[in-house]
Amino acid sequence: MATNKFFKSLLFTLTIAISLFGLCVENSSAYPVFAQQGYSNPRAANGKLACANCHLNQKAIEIESPQAVLPNSVFEVTLKVPYDLNKQQIGANGKKADLNVGGILILPQGFKLASSSQVPKEIKAKNKGVFISPYSTEFDNILVVGPIAGKTHQELIFPVVAPDPEKNSDIKYLTYPVYAGGNRGRGQVYPTGEKSNINAFGALQAGQISEITTSEKGESTVAIVSSNGTKTSQTVPAGLNLIVKQGDSVKADQALNIDPNVGGFGQEETEIVLQKPLRIIGYLAFCFCVLLTQVFLIIKKKQFEKVQAAELNF
Repeated sequence: MATNKFFKSLLFTLTIAISLFGLCVENSSAYPVFAQQGYSNPRAANGKLACANCHLNQKAIEIESPQAVLPNSVFEVTLKVPYDLNKQQIGANGKKADLNVGGILILPQGFKLASSSQVPKEIKAKNKGVFISPYSTEFDNILVVGPIAGKTHQELIFPVVAPDPEKNSDIKYLTYPVYAGGNRGRGQVYPTGEKSNINAFGALQAGQISEITTSEKGESTVAIVSSNGTKTSQTVPAGLNLIVKQGDSVKADQALNIDPNVGGFGQEETEIVLQKPLRIIGYLAFCFCVLLTQVFLIIKKKQFEKVQAAELNF
């Protein structure tokens, strides 16, 4: 038993390592591992997903899934994360970079990521270079992916296998909710609570800008002198465009730079029915009986019309 737990933990660790380093996405700070480390369950009681705590901008996403599935069947859930491909974000190093995308899919209990042997070849071809992993060993029904290059992955495809209620008594033939979240671009807040460089930085106090200096790394230091002579200095990260200049008067919390955020996070939900095969068979049998009844009714009607015509001729 202990050996099984050890191998599960090892497998999960390798999964995270591969997702972080195997894809080699540069200038990415939208790692799902941040949420995995800080939240045992990524969905709060009010329905908010953990990703929204760092990605403050809201952007729409779309989720596509089958309306109903059969037990043990493999199906795909598609998460669409659209954005303007011409836009670029500020990387952690202050340089322009293409946007990355990521997604999270919260499935009903019992639904899992399909194994490699279960995934059809066409889905494997679509997901080439994409690594999807469970959120944790406890929540294997929650799947995460990213960060990956947004230019080639505006559609995130999750291959899922449905559970079998005949093998697991905890699973019932019911309608279940499915929750999804998708993000493009880097976050505005780090898990430590610090701001990233994807922000508009506000003045620490009201006053006049007495000096603006730029370091070799490209960071700007803005000095503000208040009306009572108090001087404060604050640093604006490299790569951000200032909208103030020396001599300008500013108010407290007034933005000193253009907001560089071009990304955002969105979440959606849908429903999926775990359908019992006998229900489908019963429904088809009912439809067949109705069709058969209609056919016999038409035949009987034709016979009755023939009898009436014969009586009139007589």
